[in-house]
Amino acid sequence: MLYYLLYPLRDFFSPLNIFQYITFRSAAAAILALIISFILGPAIIRILHRNQIGEEIREYGPESHFKKRGTPTMGGIIILTAIILPTLLLADIKNSFVQILLISTIWMGCIGFIDDYLKSIKKVKKGLVARYKLAGQVAIGLIITFWIYNTPAWEDIRTLTSLPFLKDSVIDFGLIYPLMIILVVTGTSNAVNLTDGLDGLAAGLLAISFSTFSIIAYVSGRVDFSDYLNIIYLPGAGELTIFTAACVGACLGYLWFNSAPAEIFMGDVGSLSTGAALGTLAILLKKELLLIIIGGVFVAEAISVIIQVGYFRYTKKKTGTGLKFFLMAPFHHHYELKGFPESKVVTRFWIIGLLLALLTLATFKIR
Repeated sequence: MLYYLLYPLRDFFSPLNIFQYITFRSAAAAILALIISFILGPAIIRILHRNQIGEEIREYGPESHFKKRGTPTMGGIIILTAIILPTLLLADIKNSFVQILLISTIWMGCIGFIDDYLKSIKKVKKGLVARYKLAGQVAIGLIITFWIYNTPAWEDIRTLTSLPFLKDSVIDFGLIYPLMIILVVTGTSNAVNLTDGLDGLAAGLLAISFSTFSIIAYVSGRVDFSDYLNIIYLPGAGELTIFTAACVGACLGYLWFNSAPAEIFMGDVGSLSTGAALGTLAILLKKELLLIIIGGVFVAEAISVIIQVGYFRYTKKKTGTGLKFFLMAPFHHHYELKGFPESKVVTRFWIIGLLLALLTLATFKIR
């Protein structure tokens, strides 16, 4: 909006020419997202406190978490607002990359809001029924698929994805690519949701992941950089840098209130929407396989749950008594139960996230 309002006035006031630069608008989006988070955060926390909308702690969770019962949840509203407003104000919203990403984020934000509403306000213990949540994730995957298959800009590359570490190498998923899209969006949104179990853990990792995607989006939208790095050139993808920068600012602003001891929790409205945004970014930038490295901690958290459930069912079938592979899953709780302080687990997971981000960027030169 500001982009369309101010940039055309550059002929009358030359400093407004700065709005043509993605780097300026990205920095402005990140700063604006931070400011929105700082302003909105205290107000949202007060409203949630006043209406007694607090987190319900699982009875079989770590005992150290019981003191968190009643902490305001649905803090993802702060993140969503701080992402959407800067993007609408500073990005080219006619850009199909931006449109798809906004729809995906808002869609899953609504699914998450319904789940949080049922759990925290209506006191429905399990919230939104799992199959309805899955149906919403599959639906947005199908919408993204339909959009990509009916947009000429993706005609020659729609089913391709880049292969990390290999020069000028891509893999064509062909007819199964729609399934890949659904798998990436569903898997990433659920993985972020599972990771959001310790104060500041998911927010910090999301900030790191979105920062990495900011760089990828910028170089992918530049013909000179993409040619130099031997990656797929995506005209218009540079506008995603504004969105990702807003995500970084929003996550850091939210982290101001979510760092230990947390004043507010993200809730599904935040974790499902940001997870879907992360997955959609990977799809749009043709980096679906690279997402495994960028979001390596999220992937590991999801796999730990799969291992725990699978091992329990296997041992129960074989011996009649289900056994646990981890002390508790997701495996950040495993380390808590082994005696590691929550803040140490979070910090070490952040460090791993940073290392994976650096490895991701290194893949563009290790070819």
